[in-house]
Amino acid sequence: MRVEVVAVGTELLLGQIPDTNSQWLGEQLAANGLSSHFHQHVGDNLERIVLAFRTALARADAVIVCGGLGPTQDDITRAAIAEVMNVPLVRDETIVDVIRTMFNARSRAMPDNNLLQADVPQGARVIAQSRGTAPGLICPIGQKVLYAVPGVPYEMTEMFERAILPDLLARQREQGERAVIKSRVLRTWGSSESALAEAVADRFTELEQSGRVTIAFLASGIEGIKVRLTARGDDDAMARALLGEEEALIRGLIGERLGDVIFGVDDETMEDAIARRLRDRDLTLAVAESLTGGLIASRLVNVPGASTWFRGGVVSYASEVKYEVLDVPVGPVVSPEAAQAMATGVRTLLRADVGLAVTGVAGPDPQDGHDPGTVFVGLDLEGAVSHVRLRLPGDRPRVRAYSAISALDALRRAIDQRDAPR
Repeated sequence: MRVEVVAVGTELLLGQIPDTNSQWLGEQLAANGLSSHFHQHVGDNLERIVLAFRTALARADAVIVCGGLGPTQDDITRAAIAEVMNVPLVRDETIVDVIRTMFNARSRAMPDNNLLQADVPQGARVIAQSRGTAPGLICPIGQKVLYAVPGVPYEMTEMFERAILPDLLARQREQGERAVIKSRVLRTWGSSESALAEAVADRFTELEQSGRVTIAFLASGIEGIKVRLTARGDDDAMARALLGEEEALIRGLIGERLGDVIFGVDDETMEDAIARRLRDRDLTLAVAESLTGGLIASRLVNVPGASTWFRGGVVSYASEVKYEVLDVPVGPVVSPEAAQAMATGVRTLLRADVGLAVTGVAGPDPQDGHDPGTVFVGLDLEGAVSHVRLRLPGDRPRVRAYSAISALDALRRAIDQRDAPR
């Protein structure tokens, strides 16, 4: 059962709003074993919308259209559907009454433009509106079907769950199909996309032939590289079992060839990974930041319950603050010694078990004999002091952002290494 999503609206093409509808629909379709090979965006132009619908119907069993069902002149999805079905639009007086009742309940008169929302392609079934003025549509086209829903996300999701998904699953059963698709994302930091692909290249080739599990690599900028595993099973238990087996294999290949670069699964962020380690060991953390200017602390407090393990931070941007507040020896402040002293100083000052510090050169000019992108991370784990030197790419904002997640990653690795069997 192949389902294509078409999002209608010139604002999507112009980048004025993100297409969260297609993303959400893709997740829901996959979770219910429905394949979605193509998504389209099309602007508010009748000829191009008709072309998009016909293209989608040529390669899919079902099409879900989001948007273009409003009451204004550029809402032409209904007209495009009628053209594809080769039928006229017929005004449904029941819909008119529903819309008028909605306006009356708000003590407002219904504009005549809203009558357009009651126009239904002949032969289509209506999905009654419950959250807005625009009804949805279920439109049979030969052996295929086209669904139309409003572009407002909370209206779209309700109609999909109430009417479209049950209809899709019924059609799938009629075809004798039933499958469950599950995905899991392994999140990595410290490796390139090409290196990850090379590490699992042999397994990638094997999976291409099996057809049950697929691997994809998703570059996520400052949040690292994601390795997505997707399994298709006859039922939920089978899909989960396939995912579990594949995750273990991929973790082994990546760990053997690239080291400890996997820090989380699915939506787990680097700060989530740090929080879990600190909570599990009953440790508290304090941070001292120079070039990051509070970015690390800001990430840490995004984690719910951070107050139980995060003591606080010092933004020691000026050299004098490092000397006077953190007891850093007077001298160059971009150095391994300064980073370590900052970590110890903030751990002592805020009475934490662990101190994390970062100092370096964000640019554009060199400092203390170091080029922009040179960063030192200081670590003090209950008195065990160390440092990590980094060479980070990019302009000033990127160096600062990379420094924040890299410092957290250094702490993650240090905690794991301390606890590793010797």
